[in-house]
Amino acid sequence: MTDELSIDVHGMTKRFGSLTAVNRIDLEVRKGEICGFLGPNGSGKTTFIRMLCGLLRPDEGSGTCLGLDVIRQSEAIKRQVGYMTQRFSFYEDLSIEENLDFVARMYSMNDRRRAVNESLERLGLSTRRNQLAGKLSGGWKQRLALAACMIHHPKLLLLDEPTAGVDPKARREFWDEIHRLAGEGLTFLIATHYMDEAERCHRLAFILYGNLLVHGTASEVIAKSRLTSWTVTGPDLARLSERLRQLPGVEQVAAFGNTLHVSGGDADRLEEAVAPFRIPPYQWQRTTSGLEDVFIHLMDGSNGGRSA
Repeated sequence: MTDELSIDVHGMTKRFGSLTAVNRIDLEVRKGEICGFLGPNGSGKTTFIRMLCGLLRPDEGSGTCLGLDVIRQSEAIKRQVGYMTQRFSFYEDLSIEENLDFVARMYSMNDRRRAVNESLERLGLSTRRNQLAGKLSGGWKQRLALAACMIHHPKLLLLDEPTAGVDPKARREFWDEIHRLAGEGLTFLIATHYMDEAERCHRLAFILYGNLLVHGTASEVIAKSRLTSWTVTGPDLARLSERLRQLPGVEQVAAFGNTLHVSGGDADRLEEAVAPFRIPPYQWQRTTSGLEDVFIHLMDGSNGGRSA
């Protein structure tokens, strides 16, 4: 990873009638960095990604993507960016190899055969080259989609919910591949709402109702939230949970197996609220807030309007 910026945009805004889907977002992503773009469905993630890769024109904003102007040079940006959509969008009655050859034709690539073979090798698809895309499992479909969006050797990959519907083993293999490619200098902006995936990113940006609420490393995002959390174990946690939820200063109570996570944005108020319950048979321990706790805290604290 270097200090060279692959994405450097400011004030990016997109409106659809009276709805502001993306509201004056600033974002910087370094070359070789994996940036997790987080937010619930309808938060504006996909709209922002489509503006970056030239599929949507911003109503306001400026900056560069791969050193090219996002407004005036969108066509040139498209040729250097790979975009992996939320849904599998390849021909299910064509083989893996035929789908990749079709994508290579779309990019008007010279020596398509070599490009397809290299892509098959890179993503471990060679032994399945003749298999119909429609017969692939979710994990192999994901590999095909990644191979296709990389076939033209892009410098930046924009991945929109790439592991939705994929089993845990395939997700882990996918992320191992992402980190390997980032180590070679490829830059990633990955939209996701899986917290375990967020923790695998070098840097995070959390968007809600079109607004960028926080950005930084996972530890920086947690520290900026100033959220205090406790864990508690003991008998009849369901009943304890209901009592705690009613208390001022308690923002979240979540069950994790045989443990409750209790969180609040004001440490003093939270400690005062739970003090009467910090007696046997319950055992309390101060803990570091998790990303999921932080993002729910940010969502609950936002007064923005809803976006699509």
